[in-house]
Amino acid sequence: MKTKEFPEKIKRASWDEYFLNIAEVVASRSTCDRKFVGAVIVRDKTILSTGYNGSIRKLEHCDEAGHMMENDHCVATIHAEANAILQAAKNGVSIDGGTIYTTASPCWNCFKLIANAGIKRICYTEFYRDERIFEIAKKVGIELVKLESKSA
Repeated sequence: MKTKEFPEKIKRASWDEYFLNIAEVVASRSTCDRKFVGAVIVRDKTILSTGYNGSIRKLEHCDEAGHMMENDHCVATIHAEANAILQAAKNGVSIDGGTIYTTASPCWNCFKLIANAGIKRICYTEFYRDERIFEIAKKVGIELVKLESKSA
């Protein structure tokens, strides 16, 4: 029952839900129509960097020029996780000890970048391609967390 002293509590998103929702919005900027992926790097509940999958700066995007396919994979795009790490580096932002929220689990190459960047936690929704990340994450002390997407 609502009263002036005790109003009904509003259901707030958890921090994981909040940052994952932002990653899903970031994914809407993706320029490769084969997969829309967004990433948000966070530390101490503060967004440090974002990234989405897209072409090299100043080059045409896949949705304009077509795909550069190798082994059923578009290699023209830079993945969202890599772009978030690059954006932080470009702006001089330390991401060591952070968490990355991504709309798909990282591929092997992005996982290696994440690990060497010092990120300690990876939150993702959809599993994408590479089982190696689970074994190596344990070995190097990275927590992998599968979250449920509200937009799925």
